[in-house]
Amino acid sequence: MTALASPWRSAARSETGKVRACNEDAVLERPGAGLWAVADGMGGHAGGALASRLIVDRLADLALEGDLPTRLAQTRQCLQQANRQLFLAASHAAGPTGSTLVALLAAGPRAVCLWAGDSRCYLWRGGRLYQLSRDHSLERQLIDRQGLRPQQAARHPDAQALTRAVGIDERLVLDSLELETLPGDRFLLCSDGLHRSLKPVDLGTALDLPLATLAIERLFAQALAGPARDNLSAVVIRR
Repeated sequence: MTALASPWRSAARSETGKVRACNEDAVLERPGAGLWAVADGMGGHAGGALASRLIVDRLADLALEGDLPTRLAQTRQCLQQANRQLFLAASHAAGPTGSTLVALLAAGPRAVCLWAGDSRCYLWRGGRLYQLSRDHSLERQLIDRQGLRPQQAARHPDAQALTRAVGIDERLVLDSLELETLPGDRFLLCSDGLHRSLKPVDLGTALDLPLATLAIERLFAQALAGPARDNLSAVVIRR
């Protein structure tokens, strides 16, 4: 029996940027398996790079089978194992070692976004940009719990501090959002270095291009034209 070709097309890229000495990000692109991810390491150059790479490598080796709920359960279990490994390793290190994670799983017409931290998942549909993920950061917490306006929350000295990530707690808590996809949908997974470098209108303009490769080229050309103080990573997925 001939396997059906994947309806998904994607492109991925990761850059160190103009200031950082090391790239602590890692990206995963498995269109045939319907799995993509961006991980943004934390805890210092070596520790952050190892954390993000460990997560991506585990997801790369994951044998995904069954329908979307089954694949989601397999992915969650895989990430829990990675979390335990990083959490135990941190007890022997000088400080915490972990990574943000945003992933997209697709099976048939349905997809699910899964995340911990402030790496994001966006959807471009019908000429509009939607942020599907919700940051796990102090900045977002100040907005949600204390009613601060985004401009006020962004001025807090610890605004970018993470409230959730892979490897920083004994048990990993992941958020997820499942949706029905439509032909022509474009998804963007990216680290905070990229989404903080560009305005939403820039993201939408890039995602509106006809090919995932063209969208990636546009996103990085614009981000690298700016200060690029952080690592930059993105995956564009098109149905």
